[in-house]
Amino acid sequence: MSFQRPDKRAVEQDPQAVRRWHEETWPAIRAKAKRDGGEILFADQAGARSDQITDRTWGEKGHTPIVRRTGKRFSVNAMPAISTKGRMHFMVFTVEVLCRFLERLAGHFDRKVHLVVDRHSAHRSKKIRVWLAAHPDDIELHFLSPYSPELNPDELVNADLKHSLPKQHRARNQAELAAETRRFFRRRQSQSHIVRRYFGGPHVRYVLEQNPMSF
Repeated sequence: MSFQRPDKRAVEQDPQAVRRWHEETWPAIRAKAKRDGGEILFADQAGARSDQITDRTWGEKGHTPIVRRTGKRFSVNAMPAISTKGRMHFMVFTVEVLCRFLERLAGHFDRKVHLVVDRHSAHRSKKIRVWLAAHPDDIELHFLSPYSPELNPDELVNADLKHSLPKQHRARNQAELAAETRRFFRRRQSQSHIVRRYFGGPHVRYVLEQNPMSF
C-alpha cells in the first residue's frame, strides 16, 4: 500500500457505458472518420478566474510569499479543440458562442471534422442541432459517455491552463484575463509536442491505440 491522491469518478457514471465507449463507440468514430477522410478532434470548455489559487512559488523560509492581484472576481471561458497530430484550435469568450466556434473550426479544414465532446447541455441545444443539420459535411459531434470527463484528453488542456496561468497572470479586469488566456493558448499552438502529450494520460491513451479492446 502507498499513500496516493485518488482519481475522482462521478457516482452517476455507468461502467458499462464507459466500456461501450472504448469497445464500440470510439472504434466506430475512428472508422467513420477514416472513411470520410475526416479529422478527429477532442474539445472541452475551459475557464480562467481572477481568484484562482496561486500555485506554489519560491520564498524565504519562514516568510510566506505574497502575490498581489485584484480583489475583484471575474472569469473568461475558452473552447480548445486538440488532435493527436499536435494541432490546437481555440476561442476565448465571455459568453456562450459555441456556434461561432464551430464555424471557425470548420473554416480551418477542407474535410469533415469529427468533434468529440461531453454531454453538456450547450453541446446538445436546439441551436447547435440546427447548425449541425445545416452543415452536415463540415462537422459531426460525437458524445462521450455520461459523467466520464477522464475519457476526454482536452480535460488535460483545462488542467494545464489552470496550472500555468496563476504563475504569471496579474489581470485587473476581464479583458486582461482574456488576453492572458489567449496568450496561453497561442503558446500551446506552437508547441505541438505538448499538445500531443495531452493524449499520453493513463485514461486517454486509448485514443492512440489501434486496438482499444484491451481496456
